[in-house]
Amino acid sequence: MKKILLATCYLLLANCINAQLNTPKQIFTKADTLRGSNNENRDWWDVLRYDITIKPDFEKKEIEGVCRISYKVIEKRKNSYIHYDSKVLEQVCGCISCQEKNRIMQIDLQKPMRIDAAFIGETKISLWSKEIEDNNNYELLHTPIILKKDSIYTVTIYYHGKPQEAKKAPWDGGWVWSKDKFGRPFVSVACQGLGASCWFPCKDIQSDKPDAAYLTIVVPDSLVAVSNGVSRSSFLVSGRQNLKQRVTNNEQPETRNVWQVQNPINTYCIVPYIGNYVNFTDTFAGEKGTLDLSFWVLDYNKEKAQEQFKQVKPMLRAFEYWFGAYPFYEDGYKLVEAPYLGMEHQSAIAYGNGFQNGYRGRDLSGSGWGLKWDFIIVHESGHEWFANSITTKDIADMWVHEGFTNYSEVLFTEYYYGKEAGNDYCYGLRKNIANDIPIIGPYGVNKEGSGDMYYKAANMIHSIRNALNDDKKFRNILRGMNEKFYHKTVDGSEIEQYLIEQTGLDLQKTFDQYLTTTKIPQLEYYFKGKKLFYHYTNCIDGFNMPITIPATNKKLVPTIQWQHKRLRKKNKDWFTTKNVERLYLLKVNEVPKPENSMK
Repeated sequence: MKKILLATCYLLLANCINAQLNTPKQIFTKADTLRGSNNENRDWWDVLRYDITIKPDFEKKEIEGVCRISYKVIEKRKNSYIHYDSKVLEQVCGCISCQEKNRIMQIDLQKPMRIDAAFIGETKISLWSKEIEDNNNYELLHTPIILKKDSIYTVTIYYHGKPQEAKKAPWDGGWVWSKDKFGRPFVSVACQGLGASCWFPCKDIQSDKPDAAYLTIVVPDSLVAVSNGVSRSSFLVSGRQNLKQRVTNNEQPETRNVWQVQNPINTYCIVPYIGNYVNFTDTFAGEKGTLDLSFWVLDYNKEKAQEQFKQVKPMLRAFEYWFGAYPFYEDGYKLVEAPYLGMEHQSAIAYGNGFQNGYRGRDLSGSGWGLKWDFIIVHESGHEWFANSITTKDIADMWVHEGFTNYSEVLFTEYYYGKEAGNDYCYGLRKNIANDIPIIGPYGVNKEGSGDMYYKAANMIHSIRNALNDDKKFRNILRGMNEKFYHKTVDGSEIEQYLIEQTGLDLQKTFDQYLTTTKIPQLEYYFKGKKLFYHYTNCIDGFNMPITIPATNKKLVPTIQWQHKRLRKKNKDWFTTKNVERLYLLKVNEVPKPENSMK
């Protein structure tokens, strides 16, 4: 019986391994392309501003709203209907010739949310019938007026529905309809990846950030609603003259909370926070002057927050040193208690780490240094520079967001505890690397790559920094990056090219190795007298990441071919498996000297 059980287990394990090795390639649909690409129904208009008004129903878990999208026509296009046949066009507009005058505008809104009506000015817009296109996560608006290039228009969209509820925010996102410990509504949204179109109609693609945004949240007068940017007003919807009548009719008064964002912002960062909040404030003397700090927490957590949030100013001091001025002085910096762990919502960071250090009280690096500071305050705030100011056009390149932000934890640790502490922390993060799939995902289908975009990408950046071996220059490169790409959307290749140019190192194969494969390169070496012999294995053709010996700035440029270099004693003493692996994302092996080794 034992032999049978062992054989059965072996077969099951073999089948499991075989299934992993033969996992079918993911097939993407037309809906994926429409969601993830800047297609012909998106590329002719540039979003300038969102004005969103929502009213949640906490019992039904529904919202109703109005979204006004101000946009500029940036391209004259004659073939807006290029993918649709004449019969379809006749159903929509009655004639094909109108394609010279009209445009199709793709508005993203995910099921079961639905658009009730849409207008340009007072002119009603026809909605593309869901029977024509078998997809429920967008509407194609048939614009009934001539839209002139460089002109600005506003489309007003009325909508309602029950937005997707988060299963495990912020990873499996949507609306979070929770309650605080007293049973009062405690509600917010986390929708990165899922997309802002899960709750309001928009152009749901990172390559088109609005230049500004307004969010008006209508809630019962007993609750407080907070959002990104600066509070513009909070007032009773009913007005004082109607308040008595509403109380008599047992209707709870409502307030309209209006928030304004004055800087470009990712749509997934625009969120409401609703709860029994109290507020306290502070200021930070930063590189651009006085930065307003604002903290919003549930009323019973104020004292704990006042103590824990003292870490915000040291965090800002460290990050302004490394990256340059905080990117959103006009909108201020806010930390808002949320019913989930955290998210990088621009100028309104979501905080749910329980007012404790570490990541829910744990050190993700295992080095001990991660318990010296609050992970959510440091990591999510780092995203203000990398994700919110510098934004990738496609989420396939999210390593730019997460790799640099993960590395910001290393830099924060180094700033306050020394360089060796930073090295310890970065090296410790490697145990979290999965090497499952490439870090860069497929483009144009709203699909990110491996979660290794955090720890593996951070260690790649650390390796590049150590290859450069010039911390002053490295800091200037980071600050220059935030100056060059300030408030911009970028391709990952632009960041790669910037680092290649600024470091002066041949890094293209380094990026290709770590971002597009799951292989960790191996460095094999041996000594013969005073000569070091070395080469790379388990790597792509042409991989040549430099290795610099810190004390003397002596650079080695290994390739797959064996090379040798004469080393002085102190360089030879430093070159050990432990020392090289500590600074570079490599598997390092000292191998026996071959009998026919180089002379």
